[in-house]
Amino acid sequence: MLVLTTKGRRSGQEHITPLVPLEDDGKLYVFGSMGGAPKHPAWFLNLRDNPRVTVEHGTDRFDADARILEGDEHDRIYAKQAQRVPAFGEYQKKTTRTIPVVELKPVA
Repeated sequence: MLVLTTKGRRSGQEHITPLVPLEDDGKLYVFGSMGGAPKHPAWFLNLRDNPRVTVEHGTDRFDADARILEGDEHDRIYAKQAQRVPAFGEYQKKTTRTIPVVELKPVA
C-alpha cells in the first residue's frame, strides 16, 4: 500500500489517497484506475496540474515529482500491474478511457 498526498487543483488543500503501487526496477508507479470508472480519479487530476506530491510507502516518506507515462512505456508498466494484480486488467476492460500510469520520482 502507498499513501499519496496531492495538492487540490482548485482548493489548494492537501488530499490523501491510499493506492496500490507497483515497484519495478527501482521505480515506483501508481495507477488511476478508479475501479474502471468512466472518469479519472481526482488525485490524478490534481497531480496532473501540480506534479509535486508526497509519498508514504512502507516506513519511507518523501516528496516526489509525478510523471505521467505514455505510449509503449505506459503499456509495459500497466501490463506488469495487470499480471501482478489481475483486477487491474478488468478495470481497463470496464472503461473506454486509458487508465493513467504515473511514475513517482523522489526529489533529491
